[in-house]
Order: sequence, then C-alpha cells, then structure tokens
Amino acid sequence: MIQTPRVFKLPLLLLLPFTLHAQVNYEGARPWSIKANEGPDAEVDGWFYNLGITGLRAKLSQEQPEDLVIRHVFKRTPAAKAKLKEGDIIVGINGKQLEIPHLNGYGEEVFGAQGPISTFAEALDHSLKNKKPLKLTVLKAKSQKEEEVSLKFPSSAKAFANDFPLDCPKSEELVIELLDHLKDHQNKNGSFGRVPRDTFAPLAMMSSGLSKYRKSIEKNVKYHAETTSTKDRGSLINWRYMAAGIVLSEYYLATEKKWVLKELQEIYDFLSWSQYTDISQLHPKSKETHPDALPQPNKTALGGWGHNPGFEGYGPICMTTAQGAICFALMHRCGIKVDRERLDSAYDFLHRGASKNGYIWYSDKVAKENSYADMGRTAASAIAYALSPYPEPHYQERAQRYSQVMGTYPKTFPDTHGSPIMGMGYGAAGAMFSAETYQKIMKANRFWFITAECADGTYYYQPNRDNAGYGNDSRLSASAATAFILMAPKKALHITGKQPTTDVIGVPSP
Repeated sequence: MIQTPRVFKLPLLLLLPFTLHAQVNYEGARPWSIKANEGPDAEVDGWFYNLGITGLRAKLSQEQPEDLVIRHVFKRTPAAKAKLKEGDIIVGINGKQLEIPHLNGYGEEVFGAQGPISTFAEALDHSLKNKKPLKLTVLKAKSQKEEEVSLKFPSSAKAFANDFPLDCPKSEELVIELLDHLKDHQNKNGSFGRVPRDTFAPLAMMSSGLSKYRKSIEKNVKYHAETTSTKDRGSLINWRYMAAGIVLSEYYLATEKKWVLKELQEIYDFLSWSQYTDISQLHPKSKETHPDALPQPNKTALGGWGHNPGFEGYGPICMTTAQGAICFALMHRCGIKVDRERLDSAYDFLHRGASKNGYIWYSDKVAKENSYADMGRTAASAIAYALSPYPEPHYQERAQRYSQVMGTYPKTFPDTHGSPIMGMGYGAAGAMFSAETYQKIMKANRFWFITAECADGTYYYQPNRDNAGYGNDSRLSASAATAFILMAPKKALHITGKQPTTDVIGVPSP
C-alpha cells in the first residue's frame, strides 16, 4: 500500500504554456464522448485509452493528471478477474505513486506519452518480460479507499524483444494474429471499410508472402479495380484513388498479372486529370468558401493534389501530393508511361513545403523554418522521392533528408493530423529509407505498441488530437496499420525499400 498522502495538484492545463493545443478536451467533448458504433468497442461508453492486454480502458483527469481513471473493464480479462470497476482510479504501480502528469498535448514540447500512460506501459512491459503480475494501487470508487490489486496474465503472454520487431517472436506471432483478424473481417465486396484499411491491410498481407492471404488480397485488389475509372466524382475522392494506385501497383509488381495494367492506366488518367496544374481548374465555389486560400495564377499550389480534383476548398496539400507522387513512381515501375513534367511538378510542390530541417508542412508553403509537427506527410514525401525513377541525385538526397528528420523527432509518430493510422503506416515505410530511423521510431513509441494491444490480440485506435474514423470499428484500422508497421523491415514492398529488377529508369521485365 502506498503510504504517501494524496496531494491536490494544479490542473494540467495550468501547468503548461497557454499556447498549447490540448490533445484531450477535459471539458467532456472529444475524445471522451465519442463512441464506437461497431466492432468490439461498441460496448464502451466513450473513447478512452487502452491499457494493453489488461482489459482496461482509462481516461486522463484534469484534476489529477498523473492518475488513470478507469472507464471500462472488458469481461474475462485480467482486469475483470482482479475485480476492477469503472470509476476506480489507478494512483500507483508496483508500489510507487504516480506523480508525473501527462503532457498530453500537441506541439514540439509535448509530443509523446510522458506521465501515467508511459509509466503504465513500462510496468506492463516489465511484468510480461519477467512473467510476473502487474501490481496496481487503486483508489476504489465505492469505498474511496486505496487497495493493492494484482493483474495476472496468461502464461502465453509475451513481451516485445528489445529491438522489436527484429528477432522478436512476439512480433512474428502478432502479425499473423492481426492478418487473420483482418481476413476474417473483410467485407464481401473485398473492401476493409475505409481508405487507410484498404491501403495497409492488403499491403501487410502482401508483405507476409503467405499463400493463406492470397484470396483476401485478390478480393481487395478487385475491389479497387472495380471502384475506380478514368473520371469520377465524390467526396475526398483523391484519397481513394491514391490508395488504389499504390495497392494495384504493388500487386502488379509482385504478380505481373497483365489485367492490372489496364486498371492502373485508368487510375493514372484520373490522377493526371485531378492534379492541379492550371488556374482554370479552380472550383468556382472556392471563391465563396475559401476566399483567402485562392491561388495566384500560375504561382502557387501547382503540381499538387487536394482532397478532390483541381483546386477545391483550400487547395492541394502535401499529404495527398506525396501519395500522388508515390502512385506515379510506382506506376512507372509497372511500365505505365508517366509524364515526367507532371511527376516533377509534384516533387516541386513537396519541395516548396519543406523547411530547412527537412520537415514537410501542410501545403507548399513553409509555416516556420526549422520547426516541426506530425510526420505523416514528411514520411510519405520520403517514400515518393526514394521511388523517383530519375537519375539526378537530389531525389535520393531529399528522400534521405526527409526520412532522417523522422528519426530526429520520433515522438510525433502516433499523433498525425487527421488519421494517425495513415500517418503511422507511411511513417514506418518512410523510415526504411534512412539507416536507423525505423528503430529510433519504434524505440520511442514502444509504449504505443504495448498499450494499444488488446486482450484478444487485436490493436486499438488510441485517442489522438483529431483522429478520423474512430467510430467505424476502432480495431480494424489500428490492426491493419500495426501489421504493416511490423512487416516494414522485411522490405517486401517497393514502398518499404524493395528494389526494382532493372535500373532506375527502366521497366521491370514482363
């Protein structure tokens, strides 16, 4: 039992600089109030932090930011067997009081999981390594007294190796469990339900090289083929076509099935049409909806892609432009004739958005030199440049530079704007193009891989500053991305470093 008396501490928001953009809204809005509408987390009354294989979900508190407030206990888990209840508060671990508040914000000084999340992850990791129970000091909601509680784990439970996923039995077993889960939850039409899943689930399966996933891969590839055409309209449509282009390209490069080339040509034609290259592509409504974002004729935003074709809303952005460049570079390796001027204009867009330290900003304008935020678009840009089919040295030099900056600031990895699932997937792939960057990222974010794992072996969509798509089955997206991330060092795909069979400007042999 912890003997140190509980001391009231100032709210976290008062301890941090007033300029901090809080990742968590402590007033009761997101993320705590968001619910999953399907999947195993639909029973949970909100969006809370998963605490590894314990079966616990918890939220952070403004009043006591160093503690973990239990908000859900899954049945038949170590936490349920230890009789932990909603409303109980974890105030200590392994005989030591929790004292470090979670910074839990967004910005250069507050990325990462310092505080109770990190402490909990380290303690759980230690317990699994040493095959010992996890001892928690809990302030019980009913009695308002502190109690010592021991969480016991199955003998089969393993810890990650020090250099995971390299030489890591747990990682090898986990990948298969995740891929099996994805295969079992694939929709009848071949889709996995959302763009990030329809990107990383089939790519992870391809990386495995296992025949047991062949049918699932083929179903997803055909889904991409059947839902894309030369010209199309729809909300956020560029994202879907870029996912299709990457998946179909990697599939063709692995199988050389000729029917795929026709589909790739359609996607190439669409992306060529949707790329912003002239002021005439300015959507008329943009003048009303985003008057401050309008481009100057033939000066800004050229060569980029936005959410939709041409210049729509606030215009092209680096995350979609990087994916468009990846598509064109991969298609070139497949034998599709790619207009170099178009591809180079995409590279130029990304270059205009690069700070001196190699960080890629939101659009083709640098907001602040030598500063940084989340790294998803930087990683995607590293991939795009690394895949360049052209011999000039600056393409590979920039790929190295962008990949290296992720290793310099690895704590940003799970906190990508919009969809961290997409950012983490591309982050792992982009890390492959600079020595040691991948391991730096994995070491700095070991806590995430420990805490995001659920008791059933699936992975969970942890709270983030502005996650997209949590409610649409919070397990599938995270499971797809995690499987892909753990497989990245195999370099089984071109986006993770597999080399083409010919020189950089040649076409792979049929």
